[in-house]
Amino acid sequence: MNALISPLTRNLKFNLPKDKITHWHSEGIHVSQFFNTMSLFFPEGERFFIHSVRHYRDQITDKRLQKAVTAFIGQEAMHGREHAEYNTAMVEAGFPVDKMEQQVISRLNFFKQHAPAPLQLAITIALEHLTAIMADTLLETPEFLQDSDPQFVALWQWHALEETEHKAVAFDVYQTVMGSSLKSYTLRTTTLAWVTLVFFIHCYRFQFQILKQRNEHKNVQGWWTLLKNQWVSPGVLRKTIPAWLDYFRPGFHPWDHDNQHLLVMIDELVENVNTLNNQSQSAA
Repeated sequence: MNALISPLTRNLKFNLPKDKITHWHSEGIHVSQFFNTMSLFFPEGERFFIHSVRHYRDQITDKRLQKAVTAFIGQEAMHGREHAEYNTAMVEAGFPVDKMEQQVISRLNFFKQHAPAPLQLAITIALEHLTAIMADTLLETPEFLQDSDPQFVALWQWHALEETEHKAVAFDVYQTVMGSSLKSYTLRTTTLAWVTLVFFIHCYRFQFQILKQRNEHKNVQGWWTLLKNQWVSPGVLRKTIPAWLDYFRPGFHPWDHDNQHLLVMIDELVENVNTLNNQSQSAA
């Protein structure tokens, strides 16, 4: 565990402008909706993460890790709350994400009920790795959100910063309870490969279904804009590939990629969120 990193629970509210939810990103509905689609995974996903880590809480004796686990649970609870409101706004805008959320809930509940606890924790650290490397590229590539709605930008930056802040907590729990054997290595690496495939299949499938509601699924230019942003320039997903592959290195630890310099952005972000909330209240 990185002794310099102490996650903190921040109770922030974002009051997203619901009338902008379809086109909040400067590149239009397809890029906006990719982020929106990722949001529908988070409320139940965060609850799954909390559940899998909390199962091993009594086996953690390191005081720093105990404190970090408490903050991890608090941060994930706040993420789940804000993304639940985000998803409600999508439903109110006419997108059927509530039905898609039910599919996510059903699948994760299946694993909660039937998968062994080590596999649940391996799923958690795999998804935490995915979110952490996407968070890193998002923060390191500010032009990806340039000229987009400031309240949506603030929410995604907040989520990215806190994912960075606690990116090793679940992993440290896994190492503590599973050790560094060939069995634990095989479980964590095969789980990442499987989870990555399943996540992106569902993400793009859900996005297609949502865009179909607005007859945007046939918009070739919109899909090209999305794929170009993700894989060409600025290439937010392309840039995650080296970090994704590094997970398969024996001895890997999330803080081997030391990006804690990004965390200096947190205080300014909190101040910016408070300013945006005051402005929205004044305009109401």
